[in-house]
Amino acid sequence: MTGLGLIGDAATGAVVAGIVAVVVLFVIARAVNVVREYQRIVLFRLGRCVGTRGPGLILIIPILDRKTWVDLREKYLEIPHQTAITADNAAISMDFIIFTKVVDAVMSVLQVQNFAGAAQNIAATTLRSVVGDMTLDDVLSKRDEMNSLLQVKLDEVTERWGVKVTNVEVREIIPPPAVQDAMTRQMSAERTRRAVVTEAEGSKSASITVAEGQKQAAILSAEGDRQAAILRAEGFSLALDKIFQVARTLDANTMSLQYLDALKQIGSSPSTKFVVPMELANLLSGVTGLTGRSFGNGGAPPGPAATSGQSVKEDLTR
Repeated sequence: MTGLGLIGDAATGAVVAGIVAVVVLFVIARAVNVVREYQRIVLFRLGRCVGTRGPGLILIIPILDRKTWVDLREKYLEIPHQTAITADNAAISMDFIIFTKVVDAVMSVLQVQNFAGAAQNIAATTLRSVVGDMTLDDVLSKRDEMNSLLQVKLDEVTERWGVKVTNVEVREIIPPPAVQDAMTRQMSAERTRRAVVTEAEGSKSASITVAEGQKQAAILSAEGDRQAAILRAEGFSLALDKIFQVARTLDANTMSLQYLDALKQIGSSPSTKFVVPMELANLLSGVTGLTGRSFGNGGAPPGPAATSGQSVKEDLTR
């Protein structure tokens, strides 16, 4: 009996020691906390807030202390589609995103119970307030201004919760169906107008290009005609110079022969009336004298009038 009692006491002691060890491990696990850089612990001791703890290794009293973890990183909250009435009585549906950051961990725990739900409700009411002061055209065209107004108004409310609204972004705006149809027609008309303007500008540019081409062609043609006229005038001038140079080399005898050849051609024509220059008598006398000297007849040359009349008569009868 004594041995059995000792064995029973030893087993009981081992169980008790195991229970104590488990309790100690549990207490140590609850007492030791590792707080990351972006986290804080709001510590309550016997129900009273004693401040924040962290970051790093934090020891608390498991039985007396209660802890609440707070994340200091920036977070976003999606606000689903909300219906709002603009200043010109147009019902629109909008959804947007709120970006928030905890700046006071204690106030974010003590001042609001459910920040996400509270922020969603205050965002819906703030949206209706902001949109109600704007027309539909302003809502559609001044999105940045509307985002700024929403941010300012939301931040005024969340500031007392220790939360800062860093940004607000409207994602989608759905106007009424009638307005959507009007916008579609306006967009189509604007694109048609741009196409017509582009086509007109293209036609204008083409006409200008063609006119410039015709102008250049006319200028080149006129320049060519001018050069051709200059060349023709220069050629005519050179021809005249050549004629004058040749004429200077001719003597009276050559000219007399040319006159006789001309009279021969006149005599062979069927005309009955001839116009004879007054200088023809002197010319013929000179030719007669020249002929007499050439053949050496030694006689006195006949008179000018007789010789001229006879020569003309002979030439005309040939």
